[in-house]
Amino acid sequence: MARHVFLTGPPGVGKTTLIQKASEVLKSCGVPVDGFYTEEVRQGGRRIGFDVVTLSGERGPLSRTGSEPPPGKRECRVGQYVVDLASFEQLALPVLRNAGSSSGPGPSVCVIDEVGKMELFSQPFIQAVRRTLSTPGTIVLGTIPIPKGRPLALVEEIRTRKDVKVFSVTKENRNHLLPEIVACVQSGGK
Repeated sequence: MARHVFLTGPPGVGKTTLIQKASEVLKSCGVPVDGFYTEEVRQGGRRIGFDVVTLSGERGPLSRTGSEPPPGKRECRVGQYVVDLASFEQLALPVLRNAGSSSGPGPSVCVIDEVGKMELFSQPFIQAVRRTLSTPGTIVLGTIPIPKGRPLALVEEIRTRKDVKVFSVTKENRNHLLPEIVACVQSGGK
């Protein structure tokens, strides 16, 4: 029986937008929701990187084009983007550590957007995601990339878990999935 809900699909198809809309609907229904999402950063019409944004409004860089890693730090690069691991971990890890600590009745939802190549450079993040998926009373609403190239171990682990329901988001279905995603989360991913 599924408990967690993940969205997958090509870049730019609307996964993050769906996650944000689902979070708002769940909050308006009184469900405790915390977590983070990634947001494109544009300059002069060009994408120059991504930021991590927590649902409580904190923001920091996840990656930037062509920037150099801090002195003494190994370079974590995905294509043209250099990942700022310290910034990412400073924002994402506390949110995951707090998952399941809401005092309200019923389950709480932890948003993880996304479990992707950039985020997977962080070993503490990988451990925190696994822990969050195993926390009783916590439902994860997250996104994972579509498989291409070499499989990402944690992404495949999530995709094949018995307690995970994966929705494939397309341009054709993205405007109709929201009620189904919200209903699935509210029923504990069933």
